[in-house]
Formats: sequence, C-alpha cells, structure tokens
Amino acid sequence: MKPTLMFIAFILTAAAPLALDAAGAPAVRRALTPDDIYKMESVSDPQISPDGQWVAYLVTTNDRAADEQRSAVWMVSWDGAQRVQLTNPASSISFPRWSRDGHYLAFLAKPADAEHAQIMLLDRRGGEPRTLTHTSDDIQSFDWSADGRRMVLAVQASGEPPEPAAPTEPAAPAAREPDARHGASAKPPKPIVIDGLFFKQDVTGYLGSGHEQHLYLLEVASDRLEPLEHDAGSNSIAPVWSPDGRRIAFTRTKEKAVDPDGTMDLEIIEARPGAVAQRLAHLYIPNEQHLAWSPDSKLVAYQQGQEPKYNNYMLDQLVVVPAVGGTPRVLTAQLDRAVAAYAFSADGAAITLVLEDDRSAYPARLDLAKGSLEKLVASPISVAALSGAGAHLAMVASTDATAAEVCALEDTGPRRLTHHGDALLDTVQLGAVEDISFRSRDGTEVHGMVVEPPGYVAGRRYPTVLWIHGGPNGQDDHSADFDGYQFRRQLLAANGYVVVGVNYRGSSGRGAPYARAIQADWGHLEVEDLLAGVDYLIARGIADPARLGIGGWSYGGILTDYTIASDQRFKAAISGAGSALQLSMYGTDQYFLSYRYEVGPPWRNAALWLKLSYPFFHADRIHTPTLFMGGDKDFNVPIAGGEQMYQALRTLGVPTRLVVYPDQYHSLTRPSFIKDHLERVADWYRQYLQPQK
Repeated sequence: MKPTLMFIAFILTAAAPLALDAAGAPAVRRALTPDDIYKMESVSDPQISPDGQWVAYLVTTNDRAADEQRSAVWMVSWDGAQRVQLTNPASSISFPRWSRDGHYLAFLAKPADAEHAQIMLLDRRGGEPRTLTHTSDDIQSFDWSADGRRMVLAVQASGEPPEPAAPTEPAAPAAREPDARHGASAKPPKPIVIDGLFFKQDVTGYLGSGHEQHLYLLEVASDRLEPLEHDAGSNSIAPVWSPDGRRIAFTRTKEKAVDPDGTMDLEIIEARPGAVAQRLAHLYIPNEQHLAWSPDSKLVAYQQGQEPKYNNYMLDQLVVVPAVGGTPRVLTAQLDRAVAAYAFSADGAAITLVLEDDRSAYPARLDLAKGSLEKLVASPISVAALSGAGAHLAMVASTDATAAEVCALEDTGPRRLTHHGDALLDTVQLGAVEDISFRSRDGTEVHGMVVEPPGYVAGRRYPTVLWIHGGPNGQDDHSADFDGYQFRRQLLAANGYVVVGVNYRGSSGRGAPYARAIQADWGHLEVEDLLAGVDYLIARGIADPARLGIGGWSYGGILTDYTIASDQRFKAAISGAGSALQLSMYGTDQYFLSYRYEVGPPWRNAALWLKLSYPFFHADRIHTPTLFMGGDKDFNVPIAGGEQMYQALRTLGVPTRLVVYPDQYHSLTRPSFIKDHLERVADWYRQYLQPQK
C-alpha cells in the first residue's frame, strides 16, 4: 500500500554525540555491510526560505518492506536547532520549492490513486497538503511568481493521440467473451511513432511523436491552468520567473532535451497568455542547465556547454546575458573548470558558484565587476547543491568521513545543519582515504585516491581492487557519497581490500586539455592511466600483484572491458552496465551526439569504430574471470553490451556470469537489487582474490 501524503509536525533536536559503552569508552565500531543501505539517509535539493530562516530539503531512504526508494520533505532552522519532517516518505516526492513570501512550500508527489505526479501545496503554518493540479501529463518542473499568486509549469505531454469518440450508428455488435490472455479490461498499448533523431532516453524510454514539453500558468487560488506558450514541434524546459514578476526565462529545443546539432535556445516571455517569446541566446547544451535571474531582473545567468564533439567531457561555463537582449558575457572563460551550481548574491554584485577541481567540488565567490574569484571553503570537500536567499547560503556538502548534509555557508566555513548520516557513520569503521599522484606511461601526471581497509598495516601487501568511476566526465572526489561509488569502495575496503580510484584522462576537475585527451580514442590513454595507478601501488609495496581486481559501472564498466582485453594481470573483473562492441551501440543507446560529432557515422569511419570495439574483437585475449551486470531497461548503456561480452567469454571458456536486474534502468533503484549487487561484487572478488582478514 502506498503511504498517503500528510503533514508531520514534529521537531527533532540536533543529533546526539557519539554513543558510549557502559565503561564510558567510545562504542566499538563495526565493519560496513551491504545491509547498511537500509540505514542510509541521503540528503538532496536544499531550498532556503525567502527570509533565510529555514532550509527545505529531501531525505531519501531505502524502504526494506516496500522494496523501493522513498523520499520525504524536511526543513531545518537556520540555527540548526529544529528539524521538521513535513511529509511521510513516498516514492514520488520531489522538487520542494518555497513561495516568494515563504508562507507555502510546494512539491511534486502522486496523490492516492493518481497516475501522474501533481503539485502539492503545504501551508507552513500547518494542515494537510492540498493538490493544486490535476493534469494527466507529467509535470517536469515549476516556479513561483513574485506575488505568490501564480506558478509557471513545464508539462510533458503523453504523446498519445486523443481517444476517438464512441460511434453511435450503427449499433455495436454483441461483445465477444473477454480474451483470458489479456483480461477483460486490459487496455491495449499503442504503437510508439518516432520521428526525431534523439528518440530514446534512459528512464524516460522511447520519445515518440507528441512527447512535447510546454509552459502553462497556474492560478494558485483557483487551480486554473492555461497555456503560456505552445510552439508545436518544440520543447520548453526549466522555466524561471523573474523577481519583478513580469517575465519568465526558459530554454527551448526542437527535440526533447537537445537539438540534433547539440544546441538549445535561451528565451524569455512575458508572464501572460498569448505573449511571444524572445530569443536571448543560442548555446551548446551543458551537462546540466540551471537558469537564474539577478535580483534586479536585469540579467539572466545560464550554463553554456561545449561544441558537440566535446560533449562527453564536462566543462560547463557560466554566462550572463541582459534580459532585454544583448551580447552574452562568459564569466568563467579563463577558469578551465566546470561550474556545477550557482546563486546570485542579494545585491547582485557577485555569484557564488560550485567548482569541480581536482578531487573536490567547493564553493567560490565570483565578483561580477572585477572578475575576481575567491575560494570560500578549503579542500577537500564535495558540494553537491547550493541555494541562496538574502545574505544566507545553504548547500549539501560531504567529506571522506561525513555523509552529505545540509550546511550553512558562512564566512568561517560550512556549518552543519543536519545530521541524517550520523546514526550509521557513528557505528561503522571507515577506511582512511589517501590522495595519490603518479605518472602515466607518457609522463602525464595523474591523480587518484586510495581507500585503505580498516586496521590497515603499513608494509603489508593487500589484495587490491581498481574501481573505476563512470562518465568519462566526473571524478573520484572527497565525498562520502554513500549511495554511490564511495559506499562501494568503503564496503570493499571493509572486506579487506585496498581500493583505488584513478581520475584517468577524460575525467573532470583537471581542465579541458586533460578531459579532451581521449576524444574519439576511447580505451587508450584511460587504460594507460589506470594501469599506471596499479603499478604505483605495487611499487609502494601496498598492492599484491598476484591478487588484483578491477571493476566499474557505466564508463567504468566499459573501461573494465578495455583493460582486461589489454592486460592479463587482473584475477577478477566486474563490468557493470558496460559495452565492448561499440559499433552495436550505434542507434541502441542515447549518445547520438557523441556518435555524430565525436566519432562520425560507421559508414564513414568503419576503421575507427572497429578500433573502439577492440575488447569484443580481441575477447580471445581475455583470461580474467568476469561478472557482467546491468538493468534490462537501460537505454544509457543497454544490457546488450554485457550480454555480448558474456556470450564471448562463455564461448571461450573463461569463467563468467551475467546478472540482469528486471525493470531497472542505468542506475539500480530497487533496494533489494542494490544490496544483491553489492553482495555479488564482494562474493566475486572473494572467490578469486581471497582477501586477508
């Protein structure tokens, strides 16, 4: 049974200090286990209230009984003394947003028996949430007007044609007996008609004709919904209302998320039905778009991506453009680091932004007049989100030893406001994390991180697992990230392994030349960097060369395939959501931009496609026992990539296994499957590496 949405008005004090045993000494910490996924509370999407006194945010947990991930809306006072849970956890809750007067908090959730998520309105003074919308389509995002009387919604159409009217003449013949194979009331599916070049996306599925996204205005008091714009054949995305209440900024594409040439338009429209949008900028798509108005409504800030051939290599830049039109100004042209999030200061004179930089993601303040940049928090830290109101800034931040929590960003540094991760972290012993730096085969300096097993003894060689991050954009950084890579690394360390992460060329955090070095040359320099990291640990007397494992998910799985086809030193491998026959991915995954602009079509560059597919065509060089894993609904890296390599190794007599997770996409979300994956990873390495205890 799905939980109902209800207001929960109870107040929690800050987390208690570390538990003590009866003798007064700190309690003995235990090893991390896969079952700990049910104890994790992941914090995300902080939204500071307009008066700066509260921060709303999401807390996501893994519900064991329901076997699903569920989120709840919470808020914490600025002094950290009060934490209030506003809703029960549910699988559909997301996107909390304050009204501009701070009286209301709206969020997306599915009411009981609803098919689509609706906007729910919660009065901060108490009471049950009220359902504001009743649309039969998907609401992607929304934003409040300055006076709090209206909202702008981005609504994704279902893409299905309207049902035909029931005929009145002639009379319908007598009904046949229901077909037992389909049931008496089963509604037959409709064909998906596809016309666009970008026609599939992980989780969303096939993008048939009619799957367009448009803007609507919602009158909060009456729940009345009316179109703001409806340009047939285009998609209007991520609307943001200006502080003066007059205009709305949004991005527009001809295809769902990106035009065939890798661009999108930034547009502005008056906040009234029938208004005509004006284009402010034409830009390459960023990895993630985030629009923001300056407090005086004179500037619109946005993120600018790279030309399509560099689309895989993250380096989004921050740009501002006058709201009345004019020449865009790139604020971070000389920075050579990716901007991950940002917020205007109250006076509009500066922007606080989050920069990805060499194993950290930290906040910095950019002076708009001088162009100077001031780092606000010392590394190492990983900031995942940022929200500002007045003089207050809130963020979600973590370190190697602390889970992601809501923090206040002050002149003295971050101040923790929440403690959702303490209940778990106060009871487990984590491995120490060490930064490493070494030279690759061609002399390039490469950086990485090592997680030591608890109780690590210097001078002893350990079985070592090279766990590779995905992307290739992204990086191994100093975050707890206990719902992702870092949890897996710490779990392997708890099983007695030294675990190494390498920020191979192609990773973010080291600048554009470092990221672009692997353009159209996948599986070459990255493999050299990965092997150099292993060589470095062997030379230091840490890694046991006779007990080496390798693994990864997504591009980490792809690089696992490349590496074991290039080097036979590894005794066990795990390739999750990977591929090796890259030629077969053309048209079956969602990366048409990379194939069109970075590699070129197969009929023009057949030799390059075969080169990039060398793990499959040289599968007979692989002798490493390999476990292949993935979700059967993955449109990011389809499961066919693992199936092909499993078939190849099985044919060759190499120990192998294929694990397919039903109804899962690129990332596993069913808690029992996440736990199963973690257990299978540990068991596979245990079988072939036999770690010391």
